[in-house]
Amino acid sequence: LCSGAIRGYQVRGKIPFDPNIIIFYTYWEGKKMDYAKINEAAMGYKDDMTKFLRDLVRIPGESCGEKGHIMRIKEEMEKVGFDKVQIDPMGNILGYMGTGKTLIGFDAHIDTVGIGNIKNWEFDPYEGFESDEEIGGRGTSDQMGGIVSAVYGAKIMKDLGLLNDKYQVLVTGTVQEEDCDGLCWQYIIHEDGVRPEFVVSTEPTDGGIYRGQRGRMEIRVDVKGVSCHGSAPERGDNAIYKMADILQDIRALNENDAADTTEIKGLVKMLDEKYNPEWEEARFLGRGTVTTSEIFFTSPSRCAVADSCSVSLDRRMTFGETWESCLDEIRALPAVQKYGDDVTVSMYEYNRPSYTDLVYPIECYFPTWVIPKDHKVTQALEEAYKGLYGEERLGNTETEGMRKARPLTDKWTFSTNGVTIMGRNSIPCIGFGPGAEAQAHAPNEKTWKIDLVRCAAVYAALPTAYCK
Repeated sequence: LCSGAIRGYQVRGKIPFDPNIIIFYTYWEGKKMDYAKINEAAMGYKDDMTKFLRDLVRIPGESCGEKGHIMRIKEEMEKVGFDKVQIDPMGNILGYMGTGKTLIGFDAHIDTVGIGNIKNWEFDPYEGFESDEEIGGRGTSDQMGGIVSAVYGAKIMKDLGLLNDKYQVLVTGTVQEEDCDGLCWQYIIHEDGVRPEFVVSTEPTDGGIYRGQRGRMEIRVDVKGVSCHGSAPERGDNAIYKMADILQDIRALNENDAADTTEIKGLVKMLDEKYNPEWEEARFLGRGTVTTSEIFFTSPSRCAVADSCSVSLDRRMTFGETWESCLDEIRALPAVQKYGDDVTVSMYEYNRPSYTDLVYPIECYFPTWVIPKDHKVTQALEEAYKGLYGEERLGNTETEGMRKARPLTDKWTFSTNGVTIMGRNSIPCIGFGPGAEAQAHAPNEKTWKIDLVRCAAVYAALPTAYCK
């Protein structure tokens, strides 16, 4: 056994050739990273995690109304033995386990979207349901399952003696993400003064490890006109007609190719090294998009020419795009140039009060971010996962085929708090969370009990893999 360990550690180049040191480190690593025990402990908490998640589902908690969720999480954190639990002035909950010097964060936003048309639900979205494998209800995948697994991942660390002087774990239940991605972490970093060495986002990842996402921003285009009586429209200047021209250019920006002969080059151009020096990561994340999401107008009456028109644009950004470049791109469109000073292109600001009545204004800009595939955090999470579950994504009878067809390490389609954690503040961020991205914001939302278990186990193993 000792000679085998010596050869293994020599080959991997972990430590110098010294049999005494090798025997000690082999024993230490084996004791700290007994993957079978970690998995067994996680399985042992399946019923507790199920109850915790079902309790959260029963409490409505849309953005800016999350107090009930926060108080239930506080109760669970205290029950399982967190060393310190705090609720900050914005209303985020921060639970600490251990006292080591390296702070490792696990983030879950605990607000949900609304339920939409109740007729689209086959069960009560707040009572939910439970079967042998599934838990249904609003927020099960997006993303209260994440806080459940993170709380119990920390408990497993404590139960198995994995906590040591190398690291301290921070589990956050964060607010207002559905309204304004990352606002909560801008507050945690800059007002609470908390800056982890890295953060795991527990947003749903379909059994995979996600190392980035496209960014997004919310753009507003305002057009001025002059009203007049509708019986003689030539006397006025119809703002809706001006906006119609601009909207056609915006559509072209999204749909066109990037050929040299194309006047309005499409956003696909950012996948080409000719236009984007960071094209490789752009191809990993996928091309940017833009679409019109809202339209507004003013007019004295239905018998008058409209004197203003405004639209909201949902702009998704790939690697290499910035808020400045996206605004300039709209300003440079031929129709925008045509109407000159009658057009204003700007970025929205978010300033809605949290459930504690705190207002923390921020621009509606949510940067693209990617953590490198060879980053220490990426490698540590892959090591923890593979030590527990092997080389492929896992699921259950419903999800496993689809999951195994996808690479283990991939990226999100949607946006997360990583836009602030890494995008704005350069704190390494990586994703691994229970549930499915396709369940987010959908009727009949559900998650899977085995996902809760596996994520709790991986969370428990990760800090030791990172800090060894």
